[in-house]
Amino acid sequence: MYNQIVVCEGTHDMIKIQSVYKDLKCIITNGSEISDDTLKLIKEYSKKYEIILFLDPDYPGERIRSKVLEVVPNARNAYIEKKVCISQNHKKVGVEHASREDIKRILDPILNTRAKRDNPDITINDIYELGIVGNKGLREYISGKYNIGNPNNKTLIKRLNSLDITLSELKKVVGEYNA
Repeated sequence: MYNQIVVCEGTHDMIKIQSVYKDLKCIITNGSEISDDTLKLIKEYSKKYEIILFLDPDYPGERIRSKVLEVVPNARNAYIEKKVCISQNHKKVGVEHASREDIKRILDPILNTRAKRDNPDITINDIYELGIVGNKGLREYISGKYNIGNPNNKTLIKRLNSLDITLSELKKVVGEYNA
């Protein structure tokens, strides 16, 4: 049994997620027009469960993520790459179109780690010193390695810290890129 609840956009997303994790609870937002009642429900569940946001890699998905993070700022984020969740006819993008293997690859590390620490390990000074600022290729490599979308520097720090990535782990990834 999981002590987490995944927030996803629709019924098909939930079915796909639960095909991989049978006992994992999901809350469906019913698309980008997430209601106040749904936000209240998520906030209430966050008192007992860890909330994980697993939303489509598009504008509506990011809009939902933003609204949920306003009411549950400690929710954890799972990001799926657009290239692995495109429908067969190439007209839609979403979690429901991802393979079971990709869903497992993305959610396993989050489901199997504890919630983020109160004290972040990675700071803005660290990413300056590691040469990440101003190096788009390196930032994209790091983002791809940890599957966290394509954030700017400030958001990169937040996302790495939310995944409990340590500075030493980040240094190792930077070393891989530079090798």
